Amino acid sequence: MPAKKVIDWLLEPEQPAIRYLTLTELLGRRASDPEVKEAKASLATAGWVAEILSRRLPGGWWVAEKSLYRPKYLATTWNLLALSDLGITRAHPAVRASCEVWMARSPLNGGGVGGLSNGNGHLCYTGNMARALLRFGYGEDPRVRKALDWLVRNAHPKGGWSCWSFRDGPATSRNLDSWEALGAFAAYPRSKRTPAMDSVVELGAEYWLERELHRQGARYPPWYRFHWPIHYYYDLLVGLDVLTALGYGADRRLRFALERVERKRRPDGRWNLDAVHPDVGGKAARWFVEHPADRPTPLAFEAVGRPSKMITLRALRVLGRVEGTLATVA
Repeated sequence: MPAKKVIDWLLEPEQPAIRYLTLTELLGRRASDPEVKEAKASLATAGWVAEILSRRLPGGWWVAEKSLYRPKYLATTWNLLALSDLGITRAHPAVRASCEVWMARSPLNGGGVGGLSNGNGHLCYTGNMARALLRFGYGEDPRVRKALDWLVRNAHPKGGWSCWSFRDGPATSRNLDSWEALGAFAAYPRSKRTPAMDSVVELGAEYWLERELHRQGARYPPWYRFHWPIHYYYDLLVGLDVLTALGYGADRRLRFALERVERKRRPDGRWNLDAVHPDVGGKAARWFVEHPADRPTPLAFEAVGRPSKMITLRALRVLGRVEGTLATVA
């Protein structure tokens, strides 16, 4: 499948979210472009956005009002995280109403959003929520800005973020939560970042760049499988997407990860969906075996082992950023 046929496949009208993101992120079309306007207008009427919104209950939540977090991955939080990847914004009334419910139910001590039921922040929740709200168009909301400031205060002094906070674990625990916080800052305009934000972003990015996105402890097989929705277990493509969005596309230490992406490209130019979450290894896998009632229910939109429009879009987005950055550097 030549490159043009891959793009034509992504532009098929049956999935307007992928069509919209392909037009704007891969082809660089402006908001005033008629095709962009048409795709954007169709976001909530067909495809994955419409599917997610069809399950939304009148109160603004999914599944149940009692918890916006459980059951994983079917409750409100997970649906909003998936929606935030699809180009829809708070301009849609249902999205805006659900975001307001989400923020009202997730206050962070000291102001802001991303707090648990007791108001204490958790890095994965705060980072993911901030990223989603920024994508939904809440960049000027002071609650979101305070959440970003909280992420700055809770960054590990040597770079990255540890689960809960760096005070609760050794430096070696800086892994998953780094992507949530870095992803939030990747969604925040660089022109608006404070010096403190720039500092934690640089340290957090360097933590992974010096490890070339793969050298940290024992090999973790799910890291090399591509997933969507992402939730809070990550992979090599997530790391590349975040770091290239932050402007590190020209860093030669990404070569190992980029070569992995290229090797996973199918002969027809597309990429497969390798797995859906929960796709875990090590202690997490054993924990789910011991606690089957707590094992999340997958939130899936594409077939595992088949060509994926979302994975293909994200892989091409990463490669496009790298090529553009390298061309600029050269």
